[in-house]
Amino acid sequence: MTPIAIALSLAGLVALATVLGLAWRATTGRVSTRSGGARAGDLVTEPGSRATLLQFSTEFCAPCTATRRILGEVAATTPGVSHLELDLTARPELATRFGILQTPTTLVLDPAGVVRGRIGGAPRRETVLATLAGLSASTP
Repeated sequence: MTPIAIALSLAGLVALATVLGLAWRATTGRVSTRSGGARAGDLVTEPGSRATLLQFSTEFCAPCTATRRILGEVAATTPGVSHLELDLTARPELATRFGILQTPTTLVLDPAGVVRGRIGGAPRRETVLATLAGLSASTP
């Protein structure tokens, strides 16, 4: 290969990696409703009267610790909201059932246990609160 071909190949790889990184960054920690309508209520022993934050984690997930803290604080300070964390290491079938490709992943459930939102990656507190506000506004 000529030096020019090598340089062009490297530039193409860097551009591809940049585009993929920006796409990943744009979706991490954001709320999606693509699994809206699915049911997860059978996993929750004590659902919140307003919403349940169902967090999927794994044993060696570093961002899961921060997510646990954020969701726990939101549940503790928001009336009617509960938080439950499930370890996919112990229950890998749940990853298939809910299409979980990364941890942490948080499902926002309405009082009936229906998935109304999905957050892949570590969420920001403001994002969780806005999702809960939207859920309350759409629930009669």
